[in-house]
This record gives sequence, C-alpha cells and structure tokens, in this order.
Amino acid sequence: MNSEEKVFFNKVSIMGVGLIGASFALALKKRGLCGSVTGFGRNGSNLLKAGERGIIDSFDLDPVRASADSDLVLFAMHAGSFTETAKRIAGSLKQGAVVTDVGSVKGSLVYELENILSPQASFVGAHPIAGGEKSGIDTADAELFQGRRCIITPTGKTDKTAVEMMAALWQSLGAEVVFMSPEEHDRVLGAVSHLPHIIAYEMVNAAGEIDESCLKYSGAGFRDVTRIASSSPELWRDVCMLNKGNLIHFVDVFIRRLEAVRGYMASDDAESLEEDFRKAKTLRDGLGQD
Repeated sequence: MNSEEKVFFNKVSIMGVGLIGASFALALKKRGLCGSVTGFGRNGSNLLKAGERGIIDSFDLDPVRASADSDLVLFAMHAGSFTETAKRIAGSLKQGAVVTDVGSVKGSLVYELENILSPQASFVGAHPIAGGEKSGIDTADAELFQGRRCIITPTGKTDKTAVEMMAALWQSLGAEVVFMSPEEHDRVLGAVSHLPHIIAYEMVNAAGEIDESCLKYSGAGFRDVTRIASSSPELWRDVCMLNKGNLIHFVDVFIRRLEAVRGYMASDDAESLEEDFRKAKTLRDGLGQD
C-alpha cells in the first residue's frame, strides 16, 4: 500500500477527544477516510461539543461500547491510562482491528499494549510531532499533521500489514513517516521534548520561588522559553514517569551544564562562558527556521 491509496475505515473510535484526537477525526473526515467516528472520554460536555461541531458522529462514556465493532481505535488520552483502557476493551474489539496511539512516550508501553491486545487486534505505536501547549477541541485543525513528522514504533511482533496501513494513513494526512524502535523514540524525544518540558516547568517555578512578583515583568523571552509550561501537568506527569529511565539521566546532564555555567561565572571566566553560549547558538541556528 502506498500513500496515494485511500485507507478506508468503516468505524473509527477516538479514545480521548482533545486537540490531537479531534484533529485526527477532522483530518479523516475531510479526506473521506472513514465512515463514522465515535468518541470516548471522561467529559460528557466536551463530547457533546465535539458532536455539535461535527468532529465526531457519536460518543459513549463507556470505552467498551465506544470501541465495539471499530476498524481503527486511536488512543489519544493521557498515556497513563493506556494500559487500563486496553485491558477493558481487549476482549470486545473487532477481530483484526488496528489499535494505535498518538502518545509522546513509547518504550515498554508499546510491548505491554501489544501483549494485552493480541491476538484480537494489532497495536501500532505512533507519535505525530504536532500540537502545542494548548489542549482541547477549540483549536482542532484538519491540517494539523500536514508537513509534520509522525514516528511509528513497530516491534519485532507488530503486524506488518497493520504497520503499512498506518504509515499510508499518516502519509494521507500529510505527515512524513519515520520509523524508530520504541526505545529509540523515548531516547530521542526524551532529549528534545520531555526534558525541555521539565525545564520549562522548573524555570517558572524557580522564578516564582525567587520572587513571584517578578513574573509580572516577564517579557517575550521568558514567555517564549516557558510557553510549554502551559501544557497539561497530568499529561506530562505520565510522560515523565513512563520515561523516567532516560529522563533521570538527562536531568543529570542538564544539571552538569548549569553547574559548568555557574563555575564560569564564579571564576570570572568570561571567555568560557561566551564559548559555551556560542556553541549553543551554533547548534540552535542549525535547526533552521521554526
């Protein structure tokens, strides 16, 4: 199957109708890739709103009923609830269904979900690098994935047909598909996504601890580098706990970088301080335009 072919699912279930889940539903509908979309979530009023806006066609507060007879089930809730939800729905899934996700942490979670859902359904881990610090359906966009990368994380046991199907689907939504192992995904994203979120949260906490009244004088610089501290604390709590093996080490690396800068200042070593900043500038400039 290639990206030019239509991937059609009669029924799609979105488990967690937030920004990513709602955008996924809109993207499918816009491209005619599904017959109907059923939503599941904890917040009935949010699901009602999603229905009124045409994001979903129906909803259910019971995950078993919401996912029953679905060809594709998308886990778009907080990663900490993936395992429990998978255990609840595993026995009632349609034979041959594909279950996937949009979570920003993979690792052992992928293997666990594969074991829970097999042989009834095939699990394919996926992570579209899209969205932002704001959650919810108000900013949902059918073009959210256009031009973005989507990392797919198969294991040696993942059904190859299901992997090809999901790769073709994400390409149909405008994403560039990249394949990584679950472990490599968590190492890479831990460095460039998970660690920065921790740092952003603690930069705000540090400023508040120094003098909370200072925050009212924050300018564009502070707001830019701490923007992601407006992200869901519940979501990032789950990510940090699920990827703690990498993140504890990465936090140690960051602490060493701060200690080096502190040492340059304490010893009046302006040359080393400038060289440190210059190295960072060169690395950052190499990323190109945002």
